[in-house]
Amino acid sequence: YLPSMRTPTEMIVGLVLCPCGLLLTLTGTLAPSWRQVSLIPDQPMDVVWEQGIWDICRERQSTHDRLCGQADELGYFDQVPVRVAQGLMPSSLVVTLVGFVVASLGVRCWQREPRHLVAGVAGLVLLLSGLMSLVPSSWYTQELWTMPAPPGSTLSVGYSLVLGYLGSCMEILGGLALALSFHHCCKEH
Repeated sequence: YLPSMRTPTEMIVGLVLCPCGLLLTLTGTLAPSWRQVSLIPDQPMDVVWEQGIWDICRERQSTHDRLCGQADELGYFDQVPVRVAQGLMPSSLVVTLVGFVVASLGVRCWQREPRHLVAGVAGLVLLLSGLMSLVPSSWYTQELWTMPAPPGSTLSVGYSLVLGYLGSCMEILGGLALALSFHHCCKEH
């Protein structure tokens, strides 16, 4: 019996999706646009507030003048979904990095045969990291319209929230793909 030199497809899929998910989740975590507030009373029509989990930016769309570090006068950062996102999103990034390191040890990069058990464990870790970033994104979306905003303003989903969702889904799918490595481990025993 000669070992196959080909890396299993599920491992390749996992190793492609997880770094993409990490990059999207990182961007979604750092960029200040989880929610956009527009048509704010007593403000020019083209002023938009972009609220993230770390910062609030004010942008005048006609001139593209952007000023971040705006004061939180309405208690936006005190809201539970924002505080949960501030804790879980960075934690998810750390768990993703750990899972990716474990996955690289399990996938046959410098050895003849992949370590299916290690790759499967990495898949579970990456699945967990995807769920850790999906929870705050989902909760924030659910509470988006109930969090404080100036009366009469228009609220919409920001691009950072969408990137967080996409990154979470890629990490979950990549983790599931790597977890399929357990199947090979069971066949060997």
